[in-house]
Parts: sequence; C-alpha cells; structure tokens
Amino acid sequence: MVPMNEVNSSNPAETPNQKKSYRRPLVIFGVVAVAAIASYAFISMRNTGGTSSSNDTIPPATAGVVVDSAAPAFNAPFDTALFHEKVQYNVNGDTSGKWPVKMAIPRAGAILPFKRIIAFYGNLYSTKMGVLGEYPEQEMLSKLKQEVKNWQAADTSVEVIPALHYIAVTAQGSPGKGSKYRLRMPFNQIDKVIAMAEKINALVFIDIQVGLSTLQEEVPQLEQYLKMPNVHFGIDPEFSMKGGQAPGKVVGSFDANDINYTTAYLAKLVKDYNLPPKILVVHRFTQAMVKDYKQIKTIPEVQIVMDMDGWGHQARKINTYKQFIYKEPVQFTGFKLFYKNDLREANSHVMTPQEVLKLKPQPIYIQYQ
Repeated sequence: MVPMNEVNSSNPAETPNQKKSYRRPLVIFGVVAVAAIASYAFISMRNTGGTSSSNDTIPPATAGVVVDSAAPAFNAPFDTALFHEKVQYNVNGDTSGKWPVKMAIPRAGAILPFKRIIAFYGNLYSTKMGVLGEYPEQEMLSKLKQEVKNWQAADTSVEVIPALHYIAVTAQGSPGKGSKYRLRMPFNQIDKVIAMAEKINALVFIDIQVGLSTLQEEVPQLEQYLKMPNVHFGIDPEFSMKGGQAPGKVVGSFDANDINYTTAYLAKLVKDYNLPPKILVVHRFTQAMVKDYKQIKTIPEVQIVMDMDGWGHQARKINTYKQFIYKEPVQFTGFKLFYKNDLREANSHVMTPQEVLKLKPQPIYIQYQ
C-alpha cells in the first residue's frame, strides 16, 4: 500500500523540507466499468487509489434510500446537564485549560459526546483507498461490528456506534472536464453505502476531496443525501488545492471561512428539515492544512470533529495529535487508524482502543482505513 499521510514526528511547524515528506506519488489502476465509463484511476496521497476520467461527473443513478437515524430522538428534550457531564468526561483529565472547548449547546438529537463513532473509510471502486472498499460487503460489515465491540469493551461508559465513511468526490491526477482535478462518484454508489449502513444501523459520512473545485460548488451537489437524518459529512483539506497545483504535488488546505461556509450550509438543512445536528469531520495531519482555527464557529446545528489523519508509528501519531489537534482546539476530536500503513515502520502496530483512549481529550470519532 502506497504511503498516505506522513506524520510530523516532532515539529508542530512545517519547514519547506518537511513539506516534501508529505508528498505521495500517483497510483493508477483499472476498475470495473460503470455504465459508459470503462475505467478510471484515482490519485494517491492519503488515497492510494482513485479515479480519473475525461469527464468530471459520472451520470447519477436515482437515489432515495432512507435509513433510520442512529442518533437519539431529535424531538426529545435535550439533557443539558448530561451533555456537560459527557463533555467533561471526554476531556480525560486534561488540566491545560484548552479543553473542554467553549461551544454552543447543540440541538436535541446530538450524537456527540453521548456516543463514540467507529467508522470504516473508503470507496467502493477501490480496494486500496480503505477498508470500506477492500472487502466484500458482509466481511467488511462483520469487521466493523467487531471493532465496535472492541471499543465498547474498552470504554463501557460511552455507547459505541458504527459508521461508513464514503469518499464521494475523489481528487484526480488529471484535469478532467472543467480542469477541476476531481471526480464525483455516481449517486448509485452512495445509495449502496446507505443500504449497507442500514443493515447494521450505522451512520453514513459522505466525504469530499475538492481538488481545484470549491466547497461552494461541491457541497450543494450532495444535498439530497445531507437532508437525511443519518447522513453526515467530511471535508479533506489535503486535496483542496488553492494554489492551483494538481493534487498530490503539495498538501492542500482549508481555512476558517471554508469550514464556516460548510457548517452554515449544513445548519440550514438542519433547520429547514428539522434534523438532528450534523457532524462535520475535518481531516488534519499538518499545521498548514487548517488555517485560522480560532475563527471557526461552533453552532447548535453542527458538531465539528478535527480528525488526526496521519499514519505511521504510534509515537508519531500521538505526537501529531498533540501538535495539531490538541493544541488547536475546535470542538471534538477524531483519530485515524490504518490497518496497513500504521505497520510500515519498524516496531509499529495498529493502536488499540485502550491506547487511543489515553489521549487527552479522548477522540470521540475513530476512523479505520
């Protein structure tokens, strides 16, 4: 498996030389034809496979699969005291004053911090982008259910629930139509993921890698799914190429304005359709990937997770969490585990739930790739 996220081992700030270590080569691979599309290839950074095509969009199929929400009943009264209790528990004894973060009290039906989410990440067209697409459906779901059990056993005080985290817009190594360097997946693939999630009462996260496109262009394309109470969202700064480079050349970025635009868009859906709060996952493994973090707004309709997205030796991963997630608090935290890439270095292993739960604050969202 080609390296995805490099992890800064000691320095919270990047130097030009350090930036080079984050670059990954492109990987091209063939896939099964879909409709009129014969084959395409993904770009590899944290992606190790993906798609490229002369078109930037595969014609969508008819959507419409709706799944019961795994969130609490969002019309029920909200227990503010319990919310504060759970937030304090999540701090895990940190005394720095950074945590807990001052945040808006969420709408009723909020999932965090009442539940811990264990998510499998990937794309159905690639066996190399993550566990979600690597295994046959039943095997993948069984593995996910076992991870949920493992995490539940590690911390019985917080309910653990499953999720499928699907990359619905993939960064590309070639320009494609419109020179956006991104490819939108067909809606029938999102439908398949939602149908899979229904079988185990899991949440769904739709993730996007905008390339040279923008959040303003890409987020509205997915509104029919984001209106569903069980569907949440993820954005990937690594593949937001504000300098006009092709994805894979440098690590991209989002700033507070980008994130605030996304939360405002989701908040409007929450209010218009009387939904429980949405969760927004923002991937991060370098200082420069997220800019102006102090200007990121927390609002009752959206819960923000800053997800430590680096791979490598457990000491490096913990250091990256401390440097870029812990030191720049936004709201909640996440932690990514790589079944393969976390084994690439000598004496490294995939961290156990018990090891991850020692972090301050405790990650409330866990993603496996």
